[in-house]
Amino acid sequence: MSRKGLYVPIVAIAIAVFVSASLTGLRGQVATGPVAVDNDDIGGVVTSPRGPEAGVWVIAETTDLPTKFNRTVVTDDQGRYVVPDLPKANYNVWVRGYGLVDSQKVQAAPGKILNLTAVVAPNARAAADYYPAAYWYSLARVPDKSEFPGTGPEGNGISPTMKTQADWVRMMKTGACTTCHQVGTKGTREIPRALGTFDSSVAAWDRRVQSGQAGGQMSNGITQMGRRRALAMFADWTDRIAAGEVPSAPPRPQGVERNVVITQWDWADPKAYLHDVVSTDRRNPRVNGNGLMYGSLELSADYLPVLDPVRHTASQVKLTVRDPNTPPTSAVMPHSSPYWGEEAIWTSKNNVHNPMMDEKGRVWITSAVRPPANPDYCKAGSSHPSAKLFPIANAGRHLAMYDPKTQKLTHISTCFGTHHLMFAEDANQTLWTSGGGQVVGWLNRKMFEETGDEAKSQGWTALIIDTNGNGKRDAYVEPDQPLDPAKDKRFGGAFYGVSPAPDGSVWGSVVGMPGAVVRLNPGSNPPETALAEVYEPPFNNPKASVQGFSPRGFDVDRNGVAWLALASGHMASFDRRKCKGPLNGPAATGQHCPEGWALYPEPVPQFKGVTDSGSVEGSYFTWVDQFDTLGLGRNVPINTGNAAEGLLALKDGKFVVLRVPYPTGYYTKWMDGRIDDPNAGWKGKGIWSTVSTRAPFHMETGKGTTSKIVRFQLRPDPLAK
Repeated sequence: MSRKGLYVPIVAIAIAVFVSASLTGLRGQVATGPVAVDNDDIGGVVTSPRGPEAGVWVIAETTDLPTKFNRTVVTDDQGRYVVPDLPKANYNVWVRGYGLVDSQKVQAAPGKILNLTAVVAPNARAAADYYPAAYWYSLARVPDKSEFPGTGPEGNGISPTMKTQADWVRMMKTGACTTCHQVGTKGTREIPRALGTFDSSVAAWDRRVQSGQAGGQMSNGITQMGRRRALAMFADWTDRIAAGEVPSAPPRPQGVERNVVITQWDWADPKAYLHDVVSTDRRNPRVNGNGLMYGSLELSADYLPVLDPVRHTASQVKLTVRDPNTPPTSAVMPHSSPYWGEEAIWTSKNNVHNPMMDEKGRVWITSAVRPPANPDYCKAGSSHPSAKLFPIANAGRHLAMYDPKTQKLTHISTCFGTHHLMFAEDANQTLWTSGGGQVVGWLNRKMFEETGDEAKSQGWTALIIDTNGNGKRDAYVEPDQPLDPAKDKRFGGAFYGVSPAPDGSVWGSVVGMPGAVVRLNPGSNPPETALAEVYEPPFNNPKASVQGFSPRGFDVDRNGVAWLALASGHMASFDRRKCKGPLNGPAATGQHCPEGWALYPEPVPQFKGVTDSGSVEGSYFTWVDQFDTLGLGRNVPINTGNAAEGLLALKDGKFVVLRVPYPTGYYTKWMDGRIDDPNAGWKGKGIWSTVSTRAPFHMETGKGTTSKIVRFQLRPDPLAK
């Protein structure tokens, strides 16, 4: 056997105890080709005592620009790298990778060749400090299937409402815990000293989940699971980690994953948290090329954060409400925060959740503009067409629009509540929303701009299923009433995500167990003609080969296929065209089209004690790259990878993992693809996201960390400039 043939096995044996999985793709040979750089690049070769290090990250960061900036690339199979197109500044440059600990930071300026020395991790624990949250969270031991349904506080400590292990897993993810932040970060897998001193880890966890302004919400989630057993599970998890248990190593980036260029800018402030970012018109990603991007701060503060990615500046657009009596975020906290003490850091009245941009570059937001009590035209007795069919008494969040050209903010009071919003591709420029509870609402934007009449320009509809199968909307029975052969039936679920499809239908996701995706056909005269079809993910369905449950955010591609992130740890697609049976009528019960579903387990480990298909991941949202703004092709669905700390793109049935290695704790809830210059190749386009965790202080960089704008670009190879 040759010396070259011996090298990889010897290395693998020496370090297999903690990094064998992370060394996939490692090459033992010396780089044979030169690294070329322009005057705005930094490039070189990364080596360690083992030789060139393939599939590791090189990070260049500076504070010389108006806002903090960093750019990250991946080494090729010979350890070579190029960090391209850096703004003129002085940078700290270092190496991070699985199986390594961070190298010493080296100061450098663009235009230089900089060879770097990687540092092999001395032990498994040191290596694991850089692993994504999902790998740490996978060490949690979930109660066995045999323990469900729960028998309550006097029994096994699991709530009787937890009927199955899947119910429990859902609560550990997007049902409660990871809806707002990661679990598995250093800030969560350890008990912070500032929390206090306790007799047990169970007591520490009981105190932890009552901390800060989200304490009531976190504590309620634990109670829903069964307080005694949930606290015991999390305490056991952190105890085992404190005793030295570490997760398996993630694989290093492979193939096209090594072509990624990740750029980050700081924006907002350390006390605020971001929910979403918008950079362009969802229907035409060439709108606003190289322009400003806008974020939403949800509960935390009343401004839109703004980033100029060309000048590297961060600014703000101040928000207002129509009625000064609009209530702010509650300052109540069961116990103080170990990070912020008794300070109520969230103060928003607007509570902006989601932004969208129109074809004119104006920013539309879901925002409270007044107190919840609705005006009379929304209520029973009104002549409004929608109120006559389904009156609404209250709406907690409404609409607003900011025009960058005039710098004017327009308040739009809606009868229906709002959460997410998206424009349809129709003559009325209809803005559809979710968040209305039992109704789906819309704004006829064309009418509103022509008349300024917010009451006349809005509408809403209940979700009526054509259960009698006659193809039209009739009188209906309520969700809790039995079917009537002569009537339709109202669906009691609520849209969480909303996505108009090219064919004029409007789709929505419904959270819960098993949850659903709903296709709403507005018809020729909504709400009178609007009909809904309801399709549940295959759960406890003997006709389905793979089971999944509980969607959250979702999107629809150009072919009308719905793509969903499931709490079971899957990306799922639903293709209505594949259904073999009737799409409506008395047999259309939700589980009537398992053949329309395809489920893809997300590429991170599974929890201990869970044997079903899926993973620890429970992505918050799925977004479809309809126009190839990333570089993997049109109609590529991408999950937000909230535990995986990166975007999870499904290409030809396989996941491409675009991981953000620094700072650890990347967690986003949405993304936006923009084409800045259609003639500039990979440099002229990219995917934009923001750090969306409610707890940026849980990230690697700790208290003082602010949200970041994160851009993903794919170049043709790891050395492209």
